Amino acid sequence: MSDPLSTRATLMFQEAAEAADVVERQFARNGERVEALAARLRQAPPPFVATCARGSSDHAATYAKYLIETRLGVVTASASPSVGSVYASPLKLAGALFIAISQSGKSPDLLRNAEAARAGGAHVVAIVNVEDSPLAALADTVLPLHAGPERSVAATKSYIASLAAVLQLVAAWSGDPGLHAALEALPQALRTAWQSDWSGLADGLVDARNLFVLGRGLGLGIAQEAALKFKETCGLHAEAYSAAEVRHGPMALVGPGFPVLCFAQPDDTEAGTLALAEEFRGRGAQVWVASARGDLALAAAPHPACAPLLAIQSFYRAIETLARRRGLDPDLPPHLNKVTETV
Repeated sequence: MSDPLSTRATLMFQEAAEAADVVERQFARNGERVEALAARLRQAPPPFVATCARGSSDHAATYAKYLIETRLGVVTASASPSVGSVYASPLKLAGALFIAISQSGKSPDLLRNAEAARAGGAHVVAIVNVEDSPLAALADTVLPLHAGPERSVAATKSYIASLAAVLQLVAAWSGDPGLHAALEALPQALRTAWQSDWSGLADGLVDARNLFVLGRGLGLGIAQEAALKFKETCGLHAEAYSAAEVRHGPMALVGPGFPVLCFAQPDDTEAGTLALAEEFRGRGAQVWVASARGDLALAAAPHPACAPLLAIQSFYRAIETLARRRGLDPDLPPHLNKVTETV
């Protein structure tokens, strides 16, 4: 009897394949409200930015931190949801920009923190897929993802759309013409990234039990996202580290045969990540590098800030294949639900 997973396209595959169209639609529909928010932020610059999210959305917040700090110089930090929802500790957020990122916009802890942020004087921005969600209702500004229904438990198109929403906002806020031009080219670059051949990664990890996923700077968030996807879709224990932070202890585990996936961001962090990959190869580790100079081909990025979106798009196709090869249904990870409502 044939394996049903080998004869049908999974929801994860179908939804990840939609990412380019989602981003193209999002940029067109959100243009005016993004420009209005950017004008407000230039007129009254926030002293800092706070993000609040969980799961894949929190990995998008990691990208937001690096993009905002490197392009705008505004300190950006993650606000722990439990500070407001469990400890009920008021935060001093006068004048700050508070960005809550959520696919569903329903999780009670995010709602409580968004409410507390407004009470504390912040301007609350909701980056959310469900436009009539409770989070959208209480936000000062809503940036919809326009991703459409996402039925697979493993988020794909909504994650890429979250990164794209951050990118569009920073492009408008900074007024950087290079970033603006990159927005126009990004959807087609995503289509190219979806066709990239990362089959070597799936081939090498069929029988793996654990691995490290490394990134740095703008690429750290996708390393976190990839590690999560290895766990939830493939039952594979993966830990994400900064390519700098891994040197502070974790690298002691890397020896002969140990799998390591490196996302080499095409900027000033790339050389260090590539050097680390070579060091691990010298120890006999099984290393894959996503880079223009690596063994996992990357679609050409119209701007270095776009590279993480292209890399994770190529990764999603490979991880969906790996899950099926390991005999798992990536749409239905054990013990997980599509919407997780934490307090």
